[in-house]
Amino acid sequence: MTIDEKDLLNSILDSLSRIDYIRPEDIPNIDLYMDQVTTFMNEQLEATKRYPDDKILTKTMINNYTKNNLLPPPEKKKYSKEHLLTLIFIYYFKGILSISDIQNLLNPVTDRYFSGGGSLDLTAIYEEVFGLEKDEAAMLAKDITRKFHTSSHTFPEVPAEERENLQLFSFLCMLSFDVYVKRMLIEKIIDAKLAGQPDEKNKKGTAKGKK
Repeated sequence: MTIDEKDLLNSILDSLSRIDYIRPEDIPNIDLYMDQVTTFMNEQLEATKRYPDDKILTKTMINNYTKNNLLPPPEKKKYSKEHLLTLIFIYYFKGILSISDIQNLLNPVTDRYFSGGGSLDLTAIYEEVFGLEKDEAAMLAKDITRKFHTSSHTFPEVPAEERENLQLFSFLCMLSFDVYVKRMLIEKIIDAKLAGQPDEKNKKGTAKGKK
């Protein structure tokens, strides 16, 4: 990139530094109705929108998550703090994973910890996972800077009027390849985990046979 190279990189890094998440202490400890849930999520994640008219969460989305067994049903039409935490996880996963992959990744966690049946609760898990955000953001900034500088040295023999767009294309390709590889790895890990689990139908059939 030849024009405003420093400005572009600084803008990218500034955007990365402003990426935030919903802190557990910001989540209401009282149960909420659906309208209150959508309002809360849309307000808290406003900065992640690409376009002003984008919706972070809608009633239809919540209903679909429940129908697809991603989100436990509400109690008397009210959603708990655990519901909100689950919705936040879904929000981040859905940008890169299919619904079925999100189910396979998230359901073992919600099945065990949603109601506090395990050694931890969802709040503790959320705090642990997203507490890594600052260190991860710092490493991402270094990696993005490296990719940017690498791409800025591509196509040295191309005329200047063409070089800038091609270098930008190189940079975006490097970022895209990184996302592609990480998504592929996530899918392979999910598939490997599923391959090691007993088939649910076989388990049920065995249980019936024992009876």
